[in-house]
Amino acid sequence: MEKQSRLLCSELCVQRRLYEVTLNCAILAWKDIQIAKKHTGRAIYGAVKAGSYCVPVCEIIAVQEKDDDTPCKNTGKWQKVPQSPADPCQHAFTVFYVERTRQHCWWCSNVTFHCSDHSLCLLWVQTIREQLALLTNRPKSLLVYINPYGGKQRGKQIYDHKVAPIFSRASISTDVIVTERANHARDHLKTEADLKKYDGVVCVGGDGMFSEIMHGLVSRTQQEAGVDENSMEETLMPCGLRIGIIPAGSTDCICYATVGSNDPVTSALHIIVGDSQAMDICSVHNEDRFLRYSVSLLGYGFYGDVLTDSERKRWMGPARYDISGVKTFLSHRYYEGTVSFLPAEGNLGSPRDKMQCRTGCSVCRQSSSDKLVSKNEDSVSDAECQDTWTVIRGKFLAINAASMSCACPRSPKGLSPSAHLADGTTDLILVRKCSRLDFLRHLLRHTNKDDQFDHSFVEVYRVKQFRFTPRYQECDSEVDLRESGVTGKRFLSQICREHRACGCMPSQSNWNCDGEILPHTAIQVRVHCQLIKLFARGIEEQQVFEDPYAHCAI
Repeated sequence: MEKQSRLLCSELCVQRRLYEVTLNCAILAWKDIQIAKKHTGRAIYGAVKAGSYCVPVCEIIAVQEKDDDTPCKNTGKWQKVPQSPADPCQHAFTVFYVERTRQHCWWCSNVTFHCSDHSLCLLWVQTIREQLALLTNRPKSLLVYINPYGGKQRGKQIYDHKVAPIFSRASISTDVIVTERANHARDHLKTEADLKKYDGVVCVGGDGMFSEIMHGLVSRTQQEAGVDENSMEETLMPCGLRIGIIPAGSTDCICYATVGSNDPVTSALHIIVGDSQAMDICSVHNEDRFLRYSVSLLGYGFYGDVLTDSERKRWMGPARYDISGVKTFLSHRYYEGTVSFLPAEGNLGSPRDKMQCRTGCSVCRQSSSDKLVSKNEDSVSDAECQDTWTVIRGKFLAINAASMSCACPRSPKGLSPSAHLADGTTDLILVRKCSRLDFLRHLLRHTNKDDQFDHSFVEVYRVKQFRFTPRYQECDSEVDLRESGVTGKRFLSQICREHRACGCMPSQSNWNCDGEILPHTAIQVRVHCQLIKLFARGIEEQQVFEDPYAHCAI
């Protein structure tokens, strides 16, 4: 690493020990002068076991002067004489910074440096603040929407107690709106919000709340650009404002897939440091009518039935998904239809290549470069690819389109572990009709590290567009009657359709679009590459350095 020129270097005290403290434009480091041993432990980024510490300037939250000028109070008792040169009643400043704790979680830690000279203290504070001011990617003003009803109804409490104090410390101004009804945030963003005042929009809630914010922001951007959302051929304009997610819902799949954790403090710190993670958006249409946008999962069959049943059990809270899941599994419904898709080509990888999307993902970076080169050629390339569409007909237990891994605490690898956030594709997973036992084996793969798609009845494709057309699905009893030559199947079929209590399968399922039921079954889906950006970094790989202080290159 190329060495950076020093801005400041002083001997300061930390907890009555003398440290050599050094600052350059990239790193703040402090090393215990009294420890001569070279660090050989396996300390992770920012943590030290041998008296050497370093923090990237971009991960410093704030610095403030500590008022230590007040003389020590005389309590009338004997005072212990400090045995180090540090005087407890002297000038000091505190640096607040990001510290990595458990897996992918961040915490706002701090260190206080003491110095005897007030002018030196002011110099350090001023210099660090000047370096923070150069970080132009950091937000200064945010529009915050809080869902007080989602999840365990703790959205406002989480924001007030865990997030707002950190935003205040980082000198971020906020305008907070507590939503009062469904789609309140979406409608406000589309029509009323003065977005020019803000550097980003933050939602406090679950995936449903994020979907509201995303729909409002994307629709507002298309309206201002004069883009017709109802046209499948239109190239959508990317949003200028970044979106932040403070997880406070029943499911926080999007936050988990973009940060690696559903911890509110971690998400708040990602927002403060100004991280930016591009994300693809799928537009869903029925003929010439726009239905919804999707960022995570489009599910037909199993996941559509789970959502449909769980909507009638909302009073049960998050437990409704478990109960509806078991009920849907036992019903073992399958549906017949036709899936056609446009496969992804080039260097976009494969759903089974085990190349997970992480911070600085090479696949997503390549897609970004390709997008810049060919942004005016979308309609041409689509026209040229008309003959390359693949058509599959069959009976399916589930049809899923995963635009991200869809990982969550219960499914650490997700539905498609190798799906990418910003490569302009979605992973289309087709689960054909099979036995209950085989389907259970497939579902259990979501909770472990085995290959999700290593079954003869499972097919997976990386696609840029796809369509689905349903067909009336006969129930098992009708199929058995036809195969045995028994007459009267049309009569029995009519009875089954009119009386669902008989237990026969309905003709069609519903589409689960990021936790919302779509009003149409026949849909067309197109992936729009990197349409939005989040205040996120992607999931970081574990970093190990031999010598943190040497790594600082000071």
